[in-house]
Amino acid sequence: MAAGPAQAAMPFGEVDAATVATFQLRAGNTFTENDAAIKAVEAQGAVTVRNATQVLTSGGRTGSNGLCHATGLAASLNPGGFCWDKGDDTSNSYTDAGGWTPQGLTGSYDAQPDGKVDGRTAFLASWHFSRGMQTGGAQVANEFSRVSLVNTEGGQIRYNHLLLVRPTVDANGKGSFTGVSSHSDGVVWYGNKLFVANGRWLQVYDLRHIWQVNSNSDAVGVTGSTSSARWSNYALPMIGEYVTTADGGACAAASTDPATKDRPCLNSLSLDRTGQDGLVSAEYKKGAAGGRVIRWALDANTALPYGHATVAYSSPIWAMQGAATDGAGWFLAGDCPTGVGGGSGDPSGAPYSCIHKAAANTAPHVLTTSPVYTQNLGYSPATGRIWGLNERINSTDGVRVVFSIDRA
Repeated sequence: MAAGPAQAAMPFGEVDAATVATFQLRAGNTFTENDAAIKAVEAQGAVTVRNATQVLTSGGRTGSNGLCHATGLAASLNPGGFCWDKGDDTSNSYTDAGGWTPQGLTGSYDAQPDGKVDGRTAFLASWHFSRGMQTGGAQVANEFSRVSLVNTEGGQIRYNHLLLVRPTVDANGKGSFTGVSSHSDGVVWYGNKLFVANGRWLQVYDLRHIWQVNSNSDAVGVTGSTSSARWSNYALPMIGEYVTTADGGACAAASTDPATKDRPCLNSLSLDRTGQDGLVSAEYKKGAAGGRVIRWALDANTALPYGHATVAYSSPIWAMQGAATDGAGWFLAGDCPTGVGGGSGDPSGAPYSCIHKAAANTAPHVLTTSPVYTQNLGYSPATGRIWGLNERINSTDGVRVVFSIDRA
């Protein structure tokens, strides 16, 4: 977690236009194939099609309003937020049984310009499931992924988990689905679309096609008239995906090598509604600076990317985990500078993370310390607040929060 002492002196510098022109989101034929598979599943009657509002108003798990753990957030920024229920707060992916870990955050503040979905304030978080195996202690990483739809209206926190799935259809026209293996690094809710970042992949889902399953088991898919989504009540099928590499191979975070610098990684995601709408991706580089923040143009009519980047920056923040903009400045989550972030009280000794603020081509400064292992950030134009969440594991007491702060 140690950050280099020189990071604050380096600028949040714009990447040259020639390099930015090489950054592309390439769509394959998955949209056509997945559309046929989704129609096959829905025609069989084993799932009931729901939309986001129906899920938001269907009850579910109960979280708690307010920040239930120490956060390190500056009181002057009026912090607020909510917490998950005890099971999701303490889920531990390093046990033999495995567990779920939160990564990305978005909400109605991204979904619609007025910050509401059917008049409701809602949030959506992404999680990955990893399992620790007894034999040799090896971990099966990113075995499944899911998202949580959260309704915060009336001061109550109610949410449901939706397993992310890939629809399939066999030679006989029978539809089913499999779990999506993804780290679910970042997530953005835009209109009816949901974008999930996973390294070189940008996965796309449609929140008008949420499948309510009829069996609460650990199975995934359709067998006869029975549908299951690994103990979740809902499954969300992927409609298509983009890839950032021309050959479909691995991405290369923070690369300056001419052979690989055109292969950006998609880790965190946020939405920028200033000017033409755009996705903002950020690269995570463990123990180092140089992760790139890239803006990708969106077509508001289709709610899909045009496929090209419009601008990019090289970030001096070590282990950058999130990036968001209000159009005037940038907010960047990652390691704190040397000497900042102590006092978290975390049993492991892990320090607080930091949220840094910068303008283009200027050096960032620390806006505030933030919860241990802060992940994605997002900006709400309707309220002028920055939102985020953390992934820290504490299987006894929990330490996870979803938080917001004033951006000033």
